Amino acid sequence: MGMRPQAARWFELLTPRDELTRALECLAETRAVELQTHSQPEQALELPGLPQALEEYGELERRYGHWWPEGVVPPVEDALEPVSAMQEALERLRAWAHDAEPLIADGERLEIEARELGELLEALAAPDAALPDLHRLAEAGPVLAARFYRLPPRAALRSLPPSVLTESFTGADDTPYLLAVGPLAQLEALERQMQALKARRVQLPEWLPADPAAAREAVAERRREVTSRRDEVKARLEALDDRHELKRAIGTMALMEWFAGHAPSLPVTDHFAWVTGWTSDLDGHEINQALDRGKVQHLLRYKDPPEGVVCPVVLHNPRWVRPFELFPGLLGTPGATEADPSRILAILAPVMFGFMFGDVGQGAVLLALGLWLRKRVPVFALLVPYGAMSMLFGFLFGSIFANEHLIPALWMHPIEHPQDIMVIALGFGVLVLTLGLLLDALGAFWRRLFGYWLATRAGILVAYMGIVGAFLNPDLLLFTWIGFTWFVLGTALTSHHNKLLEIPKALGELVEGMLQLLVNTISFVRVGAFALAHSGLSAAIMGMAEATGGGVGWLLVMILGNALVIALEGLIVGIQTTRLLLFEFFIRFLTAEGRQLKPLTGPGSAIRPTGRSSS
Repeated sequence: MGMRPQAARWFELLTPRDELTRALECLAETRAVELQTHSQPEQALELPGLPQALEEYGELERRYGHWWPEGVVPPVEDALEPVSAMQEALERLRAWAHDAEPLIADGERLEIEARELGELLEALAAPDAALPDLHRLAEAGPVLAARFYRLPPRAALRSLPPSVLTESFTGADDTPYLLAVGPLAQLEALERQMQALKARRVQLPEWLPADPAAAREAVAERRREVTSRRDEVKARLEALDDRHELKRAIGTMALMEWFAGHAPSLPVTDHFAWVTGWTSDLDGHEINQALDRGKVQHLLRYKDPPEGVVCPVVLHNPRWVRPFELFPGLLGTPGATEADPSRILAILAPVMFGFMFGDVGQGAVLLALGLWLRKRVPVFALLVPYGAMSMLFGFLFGSIFANEHLIPALWMHPIEHPQDIMVIALGFGVLVLTLGLLLDALGAFWRRLFGYWLATRAGILVAYMGIVGAFLNPDLLLFTWIGFTWFVLGTALTSHHNKLLEIPKALGELVEGMLQLLVNTISFVRVGAFALAHSGLSAAIMGMAEATGGGVGWLLVMILGNALVIALEGLIVGIQTTRLLLFEFFIRFLTAEGRQLKPLTGPGSAIRPTGRSSS
């Protein structure tokens, strides 16, 4: 495993046709299988009536899904013949719908009434409402009528229709209400205005007592009665669920939906199904165990994949490395003969970020944000190592929330040693680019081209080391000329064409490659520049804070200044880290032409959450 992506293996599974459903479920359980067909089916796998059954199931779900419990997929241990299971599940759903229809009609009516009573109760609870005789308002008509509206917050009323009396007040939760009385024709114009404002009409039942206090008590009592009746309806529906085994029927139909998405392309005969694809289970241990647990008769074998299919790869990285798979993922997936740089990036990227963003306090904020957000948005998991490394460099640089006087620098203050910072950044760049060249050699070794790499591209590495070493000892520049000669002669001698004509071509490649390496090395100066910029910005924040004379002004400047640095500079430093890795490091060795294994998922994921309303 290690840094080399694991090539998936081609597998072929023979299983009895009537056990195909269970076999697919067992394969999905392993999370190590991707199905792929490579030949035309001898006979198309068709379940009689499947499209019609799924269409009917969809209609039932749209009509009754609000009242359904969550489905339960039958366990793989149960023998399941798809056609009969599908027909039985549909029969149960139809029978349930027939028995549940009158209950659902009552339940929906009671839910609407309970909601309307709740809205009316909130309106009547308004502390400053001067309400008239509610009973008269409710039974008004046919010439005069009354309307009661709950308005959206900060609703702007235009001119009201003439001959309409209105009363506005605010509810207990600051919700605006409008009570209007007038001729029916005028109220219809008001209704259109209320609809445009998205106001909700509050219904006034005819049984309302005249007194507002008595009305509140009557509405509360009525709501308790309606809620109790609604709960009785739900209890009777749950009894129907159990009687018709509704949960299992819903789960079975969800299984049929999943089955329809995976099984039709599988080659079958009258008695057997032939399942083929890729797996990361190299010895078949997991697949065999899963099929044995499901009591599926099967014959499993591994063989060479068919011609013309692309072998997927599997990245096996520890959990703490997986967030860094994002970086090579921006280009694609490393192939089976390329190095997966994720483990190296788990060290390089945080070090680079922390060097440019060294501050104990600001790093702690990033660390806390990463711990809080990583489960919601996985990419934010990068903030955890970034924040931790920023804290480490914060101690080394003696900076905490932009203040470089609270703690001593364990190493140095960047702003006081700009030349050293730049040299360190360049040295870091040399290290990164050298690693890239060595990973290129590793990939050549895996492709069985290490001899060719040694004869040609090794000369580039020797020449680069000579140029770098010449800054320490000019005599080492000799290795640069050795590397140049090595590359040109090696390229010419390993060529299958005219060797003399290959020399000018090799010289052109040499010039281009060395210039690219040198430019990429200089690009890492920005790592030092951002470290100095961060230190300079911290000094500016401290200067502005001290200029306020202390107190609240000092605290405000420190909070706003640090927030700006964390948000703005943290984003810029993150972008620069990503850019240097993509365009300086990866181009040395990574083409990312691989394809990741896409594991088959189980039918449980096909069940859409439904469930009854609890309001």
